[in-house]
Amino acid sequence: MTELISPLIEQRADPFIYKHTDGYYYFTGSVPAYNGIELRRAKTIAGLAEATPVMVWHKPDTGPLSDLIWAPEIHFNKGAWYVYFAAAPSREIKHDLFQHRMYAISTTADNPLEGEWQEPVQVDTGMDTFCLDATTFTHRDQLYYVWAQKEEGIRGNSNLYIAKMDRPDAISSEPVRLSIPELEWEIRGFWVNEGPAVLVRNGRVLITYSGSATDENYCMGLLWADEDADLLDPKSWNKAQEPVFVTDAERSIFGPGHSSFTIAEDGVTDLLVYHARTYTEIEGDPLWDPNRHTYVKRIGWTDDGMPVFGSPALKNDT
Repeated sequence: MTELISPLIEQRADPFIYKHTDGYYYFTGSVPAYNGIELRRAKTIAGLAEATPVMVWHKPDTGPLSDLIWAPEIHFNKGAWYVYFAAAPSREIKHDLFQHRMYAISTTADNPLEGEWQEPVQVDTGMDTFCLDATTFTHRDQLYYVWAQKEEGIRGNSNLYIAKMDRPDAISSEPVRLSIPELEWEIRGFWVNEGPAVLVRNGRVLITYSGSATDENYCMGLLWADEDADLLDPKSWNKAQEPVFVTDAERSIFGPGHSSFTIAEDGVTDLLVYHARTYTEIEGDPLWDPNRHTYVKRIGWTDDGMPVFGSPALKNDT
């Protein structure tokens, strides 16, 4: 009998889970108040649900990082912990909601929940526009930065970009645009490509991302390149023409997206981490509805090595 998935952690959007070499899983995500960066850790994924959260950084009352702390991710890059996140100026200063820029904080502590975190450093892409949802990955000993950003002259809220990093808090190459919102399922409500997540498997570099407004239309797309290709060449990348992970209205899981990847306790099974809602009756802007919950499910694979995500509502459909 196929089982329905339940939330791992309620009211945590933009979830990110990382398994470190110390055997712990580390979790972060957007908190409903959007007021800081919360971390938790546990020896198992299930244990994250009961783990004590620690607010390791809190937004200041004024200035460019004083509002709307979105989509943190925790990574261990070049011997230190980094949390990448987006922040906006106070809305009393900037009345336009979409004024985010990207930042990183770091600590060299063994346990990042107990560490002393350095002051945020802005990750400047050379484009002074709305940007967010940064992730990093290392491939062939090269650290890469992937993110979403508005580009003048291109319709929509954000596109996807990639660049090299020589150090974990700064890009070292020109941004390369990988994808723009152009397909019907990417432009419902808002024209959006955002929330990239990277998985290298079966000879490919895979990037999932999310499109459309953050209501029931939110869904996931997929980019991929050969692992031997030049990842900074847009021609290296392929784009799925249909979404790969969508609302399951029959089972009341709506707007699945903003994914990340982790590995199960067996060290083998790939897992998809994502958020979704259980209803569509949202009053006002969906961004202010706190009930985007964290879910985790197993990823399936086709015979030719492409991922199968199945339904966001089901545990064993892949």
